[in-house]
Amino acid sequence: MTSYLDTFSSFAAEMDYEALDADIQQQVGWILADTLGAIVAGSAEPELRALASKQGPGSAAQLIGLGRRASADVAALVNGTAGTFLEMDEGNRFSRGHPAVHVIPAALALSEERGTSAAVFLSALVTGYEVGSRLGAASALRGAMHPHGTWGTVGAAAAAARVAGLGSQAMREVINISASLTTATSKQTMLEGGLVRNVYAGLSNRHGLLALQLADCGFTGESDGLSSLFGKIISERFDTGALVTGLGDDWHLMRNYFKLHSCCRYNHGTLDAIDQLAARAPLPAIEQIARIEIDTYGLAAELQDKAPRNTLAAKFSVPFAVATRLVNGSSALSSFTWDAVRDPRVLALAQKVEVREDPAMSRRLPLERPARLVLTLTNGQQLVGEAGVNRGDDASPYTRDELRLKFMDLTGRVWPEAHARAVLEATLGLAALQVSLPEWTALLGQAPR
Repeated sequence: MTSYLDTFSSFAAEMDYEALDADIQQQVGWILADTLGAIVAGSAEPELRALASKQGPGSAAQLIGLGRRASADVAALVNGTAGTFLEMDEGNRFSRGHPAVHVIPAALALSEERGTSAAVFLSALVTGYEVGSRLGAASALRGAMHPHGTWGTVGAAAAAARVAGLGSQAMREVINISASLTTATSKQTMLEGGLVRNVYAGLSNRHGLLALQLADCGFTGESDGLSSLFGKIISERFDTGALVTGLGDDWHLMRNYFKLHSCCRYNHGTLDAIDQLAARAPLPAIEQIARIEIDTYGLAAELQDKAPRNTLAAKFSVPFAVATRLVNGSSALSSFTWDAVRDPRVLALAQKVEVREDPAMSRRLPLERPARLVLTLTNGQQLVGEAGVNRGDDASPYTRDELRLKFMDLTGRVWPEAHARAVLEATLGLAALQVSLPEWTALLGQAPR
């Protein structure tokens, strides 16, 4: 009798990017471009550059945005860490996390090291995305855990094994090994602004490569590491049937989301509600605002910090996100900088924001991530905005032009405009199998301005 893990491993081993429909390949191109933009922008952060400077030498793979190379292990760690720094990487509402940034750095680093083709790299990308995202959707992580660094490790390992061309049985062994290499990530790090949280995705990528290395050396894992980890240790439930239902037909990557608000996805329903108000009429001056009341789902209602200690904590605060959006007229990168975190106008307005859970809204997940905002003015007038499906979801997608502007904005922190535009077109060309992997990775070696 074939087990769910046999089915899962066979899918991962046999994924053939060239056999996918053109619309799926196009979506892969935008996921790759979006993740690349997040990595490039994150590479400008001082902590990331300091981390990269302390890693050992190597020449196998690009440290994207830094203009130098390193070993595959280091590239997987550093690029994976950079991609989460600014909270701009794509995600998936069904897995409740960010599959691409947990997979692409590992698949790319190993593909560069081994000199594989674009088709192999892209097959690995799709493999890792689907494996990781489906694991996230089939499980329910314990409430105190952060999803980064958990199921993404298995996705990265499956991607690495696909680059290596392993058969289904060897793929199964790598997956089982990787289940023991996940990290016990704490949600509190994001709420407090502990920057160690940004390393979780980097560790997933590096540990994905380690799982393959261990298998190559003869190490073994449990007979069913996934059921052990997700069924007994870090998760409240694990539905193996959901893991394989529709596998290879119902693509998680086609139902992802992209982000334009530069903060945690749990803030986005409230920010979308503000954008709706702004579309109807000019928003009031902040001096006119007496209080702001927000009803939303439980995960968003946890983001209560009214005085975040740094930019990461600010990205995980509904009161701050609302206040900086109203003060600065935007929820883009510039509204979550150190200057914004220290702005007395933003901090004063954040004190007027109250966030509550509405159990009925919590029950609308994962199809919607709703919020209702009531903005009461000093004259007693009330302005009300509501959101259900968040912008950027497949049910309410951003336009390709909006995603192009986002890519240019992110990469503009590091690269000249002309080069960034060339990288975007080459990335989309790579996904269409019209640009070779060496041509594309050569462009990624551009040094920062």
